[in-house]
Amino acid sequence: MKRLGKELKNACGNCVQFLRWVALSSATGLVVGLVAVAFHEGIGTVTALRTMRPWLVWFLPLAGAAIVQLYRLCGMERDRGTNLVLVAVRDAEPMKLRTAPLIFICTILTHLVGGSAGREGAALQLGGSMASRAGHAIGLDEKDRRIMVMCGMAAAFSALFGTPITAALFAMEVVSVGVMYYAALVPCLCASLSGFLLARALGLHGLVGYAAGTPAALNVVSVLQTTALGALCALVAILFCVVMHGTHKLYERYIPNATVRAAVGGALVLALTLLSGGQLYNGAGDELARKLLDGQTIWYAFLLKILFTALTLGAGFRGGEIVPVLCVGCAFGTWMGPVLGLPHGFGGSLAMTAVFCGVTNCPITAICLSYELFGGQAVALYALCCAVSYMLSGYFGLYSEQKIMYSKFRAEWINTKAK
Repeated sequence: MKRLGKELKNACGNCVQFLRWVALSSATGLVVGLVAVAFHEGIGTVTALRTMRPWLVWFLPLAGAAIVQLYRLCGMERDRGTNLVLVAVRDAEPMKLRTAPLIFICTILTHLVGGSAGREGAALQLGGSMASRAGHAIGLDEKDRRIMVMCGMAAAFSALFGTPITAALFAMEVVSVGVMYYAALVPCLCASLSGFLLARALGLHGLVGYAAGTPAALNVVSVLQTTALGALCALVAILFCVVMHGTHKLYERYIPNATVRAAVGGALVLALTLLSGGQLYNGAGDELARKLLDGQTIWYAFLLKILFTALTLGAGFRGGEIVPVLCVGCAFGTWMGPVLGLPHGFGGSLAMTAVFCGVTNCPITAICLSYELFGGQAVALYALCCAVSYMLSGYFGLYSEQKIMYSKFRAEWINTKAK
C-alpha cells in the first residue's frame, strides 16, 4: 500500500508538471511566435523593397558599420550570436533581453541592403533571449530556464520557417551532439506548434516546402548513388564551416577595428554582387534554391553562395546561416546529383538536408526536415544521405559552442567543441 501511495503521489506530481509545462510552453510559443511573425513580415517587406530598388546594395558598407555601432551602443559588441543561445541551454547562462530587438533590427537591415544571411539562426537568438528573460521573471530555477530557452528557440524557428517538428527537435539536438534533452520534448513541441499555428492563422505558411520533382526509386543503385552524394555533401559541409570560421578570423587579424571591418566586408559583398551581374546570391538564398529545383543548373553557385555568406556574416552583419546552408546544398545537389545519375530536383533536395546535417551535426532534425520540406516519399534515401554526411563531416560544425558528446565513429563518449 505504501508503494502504491508513493506511485500515485509521483503520478500526480508528474501530471502537475505536465500541465505546468504545457501552459508555460504554449504561452511562450504564442508570444515568441507573434514576434517571429513580425520578423518574417519585416524581412519580406525589405526584401521586396530591395528587389524593386536594387541600388540599395550600394549601402552595404554603411549598413555594416551601422550594425556594429548599434551593438556597441547597446553594450553588446562581444555578442556571440547563436553560440550564446547554446551556452544558455547547456550552462544556464542568462541572455540579455536587448538581444531580441537588436537581432530583429540588424537582420532586417542586413536583408535590406543585400547581405547574404538567413533568418532562422537569428530567430534562435530572438526566441531564446525572450524566453530566457521570461524564465527569470517568473522565478524558474536553472534547469527549468534551460527548457524555457529551448521553447523560445523552437517557437521562433517554427513560426518563421513553418516546420514545427524540425524546430522542436533542432532546439533539443543542436546543443550537445549525441545527447538530446528529452525532458524538453513536450515543452518544445507545445511551443513549436503554438508558434506555427499562430503564424498560420495570421496568413503565413499556407504552402510549406519545395517542389523537388520525382524522387528516385529505392533500390541498390539509388542507395549507392545516395551514399556517394552524402559523402560529397560532407565535404561541402566541411568547406562551408572552414570558410565561415576562417573568414571571420582573417577579418579580425587584418582589420582589428570592428566598424571598419564591417564596412570593408560590405564593400566586398557589393563588389561580388556587381561582378556576378545581379543579386542572385544576395539575401537568404530561398529564391535561388527554388530556381535551381525548377531545373536550372549552375555548377559554381554553391561556391559563390558560401563566399557571399562568409564575407557577410564574418564581417559583422547579422542574420542566420540555415537558409544559406540549404541554398548551398541545393546548388551542389542539382549539379552533382545528375552526374551521379539521380534526378535533378531530387539530388538538390537530398543535398539540401545532407549539407544542413553536416554543418549542424543534427541528423534526426535533418531527417525530419526532409519530411516537412519534401514529403514522405523516399524518406529512407534522405535518411541515408543525412547519415553519411553526418558521419563523414567529422567534428566540424557551424557553431563553435556546440559540444560533441558522443563519438561519430565508436561507441564511446567524448567531449569536444565543434571545429
